[in-house]
Amino acid sequence: MSLLLSPITIGNLSLKNRVVMSPMCMYEVKKQDGMVTPFHFAHYGARAIANVGLIIIEATAVQPDGRITKYDLGLWDDKQTEKFSQLVDSLHYLGSKVGVQLAHAGRKAVDAQQPLASSAIAFNTSSITPKALSLDEIKQIRADFVAASKRAQQAGVDVIEIHGAHGYLINEFLSPLINQRGDEYGGSLANRYRLLHEIATDMRAQFSGSLWVRLSLSDYDQSGQQNSIADWQQVCQWLERDGIDVIDVSTGGVMDYAPNLPLHGGYQTPFATAMKQAVNIPVATVGLLDSPDLAEYILQTKQADLILEGRVLLRNINWLADAARQLHDHHYQHFNDSYQQGQMK
Repeated sequence: MSLLLSPITIGNLSLKNRVVMSPMCMYEVKKQDGMVTPFHFAHYGARAIANVGLIIIEATAVQPDGRITKYDLGLWDDKQTEKFSQLVDSLHYLGSKVGVQLAHAGRKAVDAQQPLASSAIAFNTSSITPKALSLDEIKQIRADFVAASKRAQQAGVDVIEIHGAHGYLINEFLSPLINQRGDEYGGSLANRYRLLHEIATDMRAQFSGSLWVRLSLSDYDQSGQQNSIADWQQVCQWLERDGIDVIDVSTGGVMDYAPNLPLHGGYQTPFATAMKQAVNIPVATVGLLDSPDLAEYILQTKQADLILEGRVLLRNINWLADAARQLHDHHYQHFNDSYQQGQMK
């Protein structure tokens, strides 16, 4: 049996394989109310039938103005919980574990009347200058993350991923390029970590499932001001201390910069491997991992523990079945006999 398609247990979370559907915004909430729609049942249900071990539902906002766009999902209101719960139940019925990525878009909330950020620095010349959060507003955002996590738990999710990457609010606090605060949330690495620390520990105190964090470990900055790998290793050690179960490693997004590293299959995996050297909890990798052979090699060589697949699962719903054939994994079980017959030539 391949490692990619073999089970893994992380704390109290058991996955049938190590393929995770990466959270990808779909912008399909046409009523702009944050509610799950029939599209989401079809979209995520197809990937559950395709045997994805864990499906992480797209960035789901903890505040209305924390949405990336007005067409995003939300869990800021109890009214959103029932439909969300029905989606989770459906995916569980189809055999996948379910996560949700809870997020606040910060200064990248393009439809917000007044975007919020760690500091009043616009993302680019076409963006609205955000308002620097007051201490009272930070306290409210903490409370909103926790309230959303309670709704997610009520809906039955197995995993909550805190979105600390891609230039959204938590990432804006972590990055010294954006965080220019002079209070206890700015300056030192420990101060810049404070908001994530508070959200993580508040969630850990009430959420009984598996708690993950996604981080961007490069700002694609060449001025020497961004966090170093050693800084990120320290952050990940703090996250492990604070009860996080998995570190999900990505890069970029906090600045309007193109990647300053070669783009190839597994180009972000060295960042994940560097975090594995610093912590004892599993680390996930993402980024152009379309090749099953490459994904298997990353796992076999212990560069990462989980493989997050994004756009390849949009292009090819049957990616896991194709991976089983390519990896000669004769233990792979299709969803049912009819799907098994469909794979025969």
